[in-house]
Amino acid sequence: ALRKRPDLCLLDINMPGSGVGAAWEITARLPETKVVMLTASADDHHLFASLRAGASGYLLKDIDPERLGHALTDVMAGEAAIPRTLVTRLFEDFRDRSARRRQVVADDVRGQLTSREWEVLELLRQGLTTAQMAKRLVLSQATVRSHVAAVLKKLRVRDRDAAVRLFEER
Repeated sequence: ALRKRPDLCLLDINMPGSGVGAAWEITARLPETKVVMLTASADDHHLFASLRAGASGYLLKDIDPERLGHALTDVMAGEAAIPRTLVTRLFEDFRDRSARRRQVVADDVRGQLTSREWEVLELLRQGLTTAQMAKRLVLSQATVRSHVAAVLKKLRVRDRDAAVRLFEER
């Protein structure tokens, strides 16, 4: 992608090296490039991880081949491409995570957290282990530990429990 600089990348969740990881890298390094996941996985964790990574679409491989071209054209026109069955899950997730959504981020250090760090902080709040977070986010455990370390440093706290307490105080 870096060499060819495509307008659109079509990725699979289970591609070698992680499709979600590739989506993160592509959207970070080539913000003009649209990323669409084309996968057999209707798993919520894969869907949410892909969208958080910057994907503009998440299509299932059982899509009608004639519809695929239209969906990709729509993405290039600035729209999202997600099957209606998965859109419902997005709404449910949005509603369920109200504590994070309602949080007011002041101009203090909390405002410096990246979207990925907010996500890690939310998973810490849920009590997930590093291994569980890695699986949910489709990342390596080492990468999760790096994100946790960044959260602790930015929040100026010593450990995960202190970060969660600070998060819940707001």
